[in-house]
Amino acid sequence: MDLRDQLKNLFPEHEEEDKQEVDDGGLDIWMQNEPLLCKYEKRRGKPVTIIEGYTGADDDFKILSRELKTMLGVGGSFKREQILIQGDYRNKIMTFLKDKGFKVKRVGG
Repeated sequence: MDLRDQLKNLFPEHEEEDKQEVDDGGLDIWMQNEPLLCKYEKRRGKPVTIIEGYTGADDDFKILSRELKTMLGVGGSFKREQILIQGDYRNKIMTFLKDKGFKVKRVGG
């Protein structure tokens, strides 16, 4: 007897509600005509990959930031309309963004 059956025995009048699963991958992120810029910098001696140039809503850019950080398994942040990813992951980020449908331009070396 699992927990759900035990709860049904305790509360027989309660009707179970149907919950819809939330899938972040299906969210519509606004696509733009201008390419996103993917840069590499060193800040305080540590490598940082910067994505900038998104002209859509900040919420969409934050969702994109979260997806990138989860895919790479690294830390990062969203500041001043830029996504900062810890480490040099330009190639992986560019292929991920191209698969999502974005145009990406590599800036710098």
